Amino acid sequence: MCGIVGAVASRNVQNILLEGLHRLEYRGYDSAGMAVLSEEGRLNRVRALGKVGALEARLGDSPLKGRVGIAHTRWATHGAPTEANAHPHQSGDSLAVVHNGIIENYETLKRELQGQGYVFTSETDTEVVAHLLAREYTLSQDLLTAVQKSVALLDGAFALGVIHRAQPDVLIGARQGSPLVIGVGIDEHFLASDQLALLQVTDRFIYLKEGDLVRMTAEQVEIFEQGERLITSTNERPIQIFEHAQDAASKGDYRHFMLKEIHEQSRVLAATLEGRLNGDRVLVRSFGSEAETLFSQVKQVQIVACGTSYHAGMVARYWIERLAGIPAAVEVASEFRYRPVVVADGTLFVTLSQSGETADTLSALRYAQSLGGFLGSLAICNVPGSSLVRESDLSLMTMAGPEIGVASTKPSLPSWSA
Repeated sequence: MCGIVGAVASRNVQNILLEGLHRLEYRGYDSAGMAVLSEEGRLNRVRALGKVGALEARLGDSPLKGRVGIAHTRWATHGAPTEANAHPHQSGDSLAVVHNGIIENYETLKRELQGQGYVFTSETDTEVVAHLLAREYTLSQDLLTAVQKSVALLDGAFALGVIHRAQPDVLIGARQGSPLVIGVGIDEHFLASDQLALLQVTDRFIYLKEGDLVRMTAEQVEIFEQGERLITSTNERPIQIFEHAQDAASKGDYRHFMLKEIHEQSRVLAATLEGRLNGDRVLVRSFGSEAETLFSQVKQVQIVACGTSYHAGMVARYWIERLAGIPAAVEVASEFRYRPVVVADGTLFVTLSQSGETADTLSALRYAQSLGGFLGSLAICNVPGSSLVRESDLSLMTMAGPEIGVASTKPSLPSWSA
């Protein structure tokens, strides 16, 4: 659920980055931060735990001035929600990076870098990327080359934004399994994980593809396919005009919103999976920092939901038993919360809710937690920051977008209810 915003311009970028973070608040996060290269060549960073408003307050006291910068909202996957774990992460006082996704081989790389004298101050996989980039920059003295070499060593799904004080007019981005888009302006360019973050400055975008790496200045954009081949034809990565969310707010060619939202389900499923797969494997940490430990102990699953989400859970039961080979049970939340429950060893408690505020489902979660016998809880939901997500141990966002149709078309696991 993390969000990236970056900018390289002929004007101060602090407010551009800050507004971009505000526009990404819908994604859910626990901390926010910003790093800007000053015109004097210093790399300055401000981070804050909690809402973007907390970061904004700190910037009011200590504003950042510069023409190149990166910013981030973090959803914890490695390390607790703390200021030390917030992005951007630095290596020394020269390089800063923001990162969406998960680096699967970060522990191996961390041990290697520690052996070479790099000191870690956070619990994140992202700091590994920062030190790795710094090491490769020391060898090449070129930021683009350093990113190319580093990305080749990373295993996982990620999007990166990188700046370095030695090249104060350059912003580098890389996409591998996690979305990243370029915003095109006049004598300024932008980077973001979602084009919605940049609509205050541009409606022209270049959508990067898997493996793309981009080097941007205020005047120029260079895109490298698979991090190596420079793309010279605008036909390969065309500039596209964004229609300012008209697609979400209008029926388009459909007779009504319900029909439109039903047909959107394949796109929603693709958005839900993006950044959570590496080849044919699911990135387990995309469910949360404790997912690997918890999932390894699961012997059966208890699904609880209401209405259409309950029906999605009924389908999920067949899939879990067939594909995972473990027992699964499904129950209506209003029934579960009012009966004595016997909890079998190794049971994962899973709740499904489109809104994350369904009263019976929330009550069922709290009841399950009071019993004390479940391994943990997983919420599958469409609303980051909802009560269900906040109170669960793990969560998975379905990325279904706003539900305009009256009939439920966007419960948890939307494709399952089709």
